[in-house]
Amino acid sequence: MGLLQKACETYDCHARYAGLLREGHETLAPISHILTSAQIEITLDQDGHFVSARAVDKTEPKIVIPVTEESGGRTSAPCAHPLCEQLGYLADYDEKKHPLYVEQLADWADSPYGHPKLRPILTYVKGGTILMDLARSGVIQPDEKGRPKDEKALVRWRVVGLNEEDSRCWTDQSLFSAFIDYYRAKTEQQAQALCMIDGKPARPASQHPKGIIPLCGGNAKLISSNDSSGFTYRGRFSEDWQGATVSYEASQKAHNALRWLAAEQGTQVVYGGRAFLCWNPQGKKVCGVTGPFRITAEPVTEPTEYQEDLRKTLLGYKAELPDSAGVVISAFDAATTGRLSLTYYNELMGSDFLQRLYGWDASCCWPNRRGEIWSPSLLQIVNCAFGTQQGQFLKTDDRVLKQQMQRLVSCRVDRAKLPADLKQALVQRASSPLAYEPAVREKILFTACAVLRKYYFDRNKEEWNMELDPGRHDRSYQFGRLLAVLEKVERDTYDSDEGREPNAIRQQSVFCQRPMYAAANIEKQLERAYFPRLRPGTRAFYKNAISQIMEEIHKFPDSQWNQPLADTYLMGYYLQRGALYAPKEKHTEEDNEYEHIAE
Repeated sequence: MGLLQKACETYDCHARYAGLLREGHETLAPISHILTSAQIEITLDQDGHFVSARAVDKTEPKIVIPVTEESGGRTSAPCAHPLCEQLGYLADYDEKKHPLYVEQLADWADSPYGHPKLRPILTYVKGGTILMDLARSGVIQPDEKGRPKDEKALVRWRVVGLNEEDSRCWTDQSLFSAFIDYYRAKTEQQAQALCMIDGKPARPASQHPKGIIPLCGGNAKLISSNDSSGFTYRGRFSEDWQGATVSYEASQKAHNALRWLAAEQGTQVVYGGRAFLCWNPQGKKVCGVTGPFRITAEPVTEPTEYQEDLRKTLLGYKAELPDSAGVVISAFDAATTGRLSLTYYNELMGSDFLQRLYGWDASCCWPNRRGEIWSPSLLQIVNCAFGTQQGQFLKTDDRVLKQQMQRLVSCRVDRAKLPADLKQALVQRASSPLAYEPAVREKILFTACAVLRKYYFDRNKEEWNMELDPGRHDRSYQFGRLLAVLEKVERDTYDSDEGREPNAIRQQSVFCQRPMYAAANIEKQLERAYFPRLRPGTRAFYKNAISQIMEEIHKFPDSQWNQPLADTYLMGYYLQRGALYAPKEKHTEEDNEYEHIAE
């Protein structure tokens, strides 16, 4: 019950916002209310006479309307909302729906918890002129029987002339409070049970709200028990609610808070239909678990600068999120249109949460093609490992995306080791460059190197240098360096508009399996067709680089030279290639030096 308890705590901490319209924010629905969209607005005077009507623009925000426990979760069976309702309930042509609405509104209006705006609305609806008034106003076009073509169009009310500041029923706080008191009094005599959320005896909820995470499933419920034949709970309970005795009020608070949180955090938290929410119940600012931790816009090229930027970011977040503040991380998914499941849940102290995000970005990072050090987002990692190329982008199937995103969220938040299969998928793709467009290939290679750095840190606490280390005692690393030099030699002979791939790239998959054999073949082709086309100084520079790398490789036993390479060759390849594409001034000095030697 941790999730619902934290959701109730969140509601209580933000109860002052319940029912308030705030620009740039989702409205937090009060207890016994929901948020929905209205299509029609009708204005009445204090005597219940029609004043005007208009169609509500689709861009207008959702409104707050009162609902009963039954109407809030209604499906096909008739069940009326207490105030704002569909035309099918407001017009008198439906002998089942219309009386339900009128009787319920009359009961509320006549109770001690009535409100001045209720009587004019009740009088008008009883008059039976709503369809004619809407037709004359041009809001609806009735069919040949005089009925609206869209019976599900929801009407919201304005009542003018009551000497109230706000004529709108969907923003009137006093009206919200009146219904909450009315509905509480109407149901307080029902049997009570111990609520597992707040630990107090109260009326158990028989139905729970739907559509908690609309982006996962519009009608999906987190708690549901509509199995009337008893197959779900047979042998365990005599009544469905006994499986989870959650009071009506606690259920309302928890579900309204979760819906509000999901809307506030927006669409960026949904991947493949699975929503990832991260929040502090007291409303302290919390960074997300799926995006980058470091938020500075200034790129850095030095590892020490990157670590300092991360440290400053950590201190910035700590200033807004105290160490003792709690952070809730959860993931939701709808397996069907009616069932919402909690697929991940964790609670952390603010200090632990921030430290874990910091630790991830400190180890899962790498310089990009421009030398700027970044940590790839979780979405980029998944797309590079499992996505299919679509133009210049990679896109992952939703079923794969949501599973892999949750695995990475768990790695990041729970400090779990990075999955070996994900690392291997990236290495295989980075080793097959011809399968992808150059821009996509570059993103895969960068992501693979960042993940490899994280992978080896998780396993061996080994921190791989993000700068070239020519003397590193790693056979695969040295062969990766060699591959980069062989590639650069051929590219230096290309014209600016040359689109052909060098032999080193075309033979990379062979190079991974038989490095010495492939390197010898590539070098023969360079000697025959490409070295002669280079300037003497440049040719001497590259031959010296190859000689130095081979000197490092020969430090290993002969039997290892032609064995398949480990995935660390990608790091050697990437860093050596970056060094070869260093600023032109540096290469000009080196060329002049080797020109002098060649002479």
